[in-house]
Formats: sequence, C-alpha cells, structure tokens
Amino acid sequence: MARCTHLDQIRPVTAASTGCEECLALGQRWVHLRECLSCGHVGCCDSSRGRHATKHHRSSGHPIAASVEPGESWAWCYVDEEVVGQ
Repeated sequence: MARCTHLDQIRPVTAASTGCEECLALGQRWVHLRECLSCGHVGCCDSSRGRHATKHHRSSGHPIAASVEPGESWAWCYVDEEVVGQ
C-alpha cells in the first residue's frame, strides 16, 4: 500500500473563506468544501459543479486538501490519490 509522501507540505493554515471562493464569486452552489493544507484556499469538492478544490490543486501544485465538513477529519492527497488521516 502506498503512503502519502507530501505530509511535509502541510502548513498551519487559516481558511481563506467560509465557502468555496470561486463559487461565491460566480454565484454558484457547492456540495462539500475542501481546504488546501498548504495555503488555506477553500474550494468545492468533485461532486460540486465547479470542482474548484481539484482545480486549485492543478493550478497551484498544492497536494493535500482537508474536508471542512462538520464531523469529518480526513484529507486527500491529490498526487498520491490517497486519504490522509481519519
């Protein structure tokens, strides 16, 4: 089983927004939110129309985003395609 090799890129971050930054600007809705653990960008999940968390990863190269849903404590490494923590 592969292990995420990007944990060293997790930084103490403060969420940049209370919702998906791009969806808020576009007047769109989202399903779930993810927070980049490198910079604090908040984007919507892949079940959302915009898929902005994944787009942020692709444009920034930041590897790990955490769920910001109540009661969830996991994160996803886009590079290694693996759940981190739980």
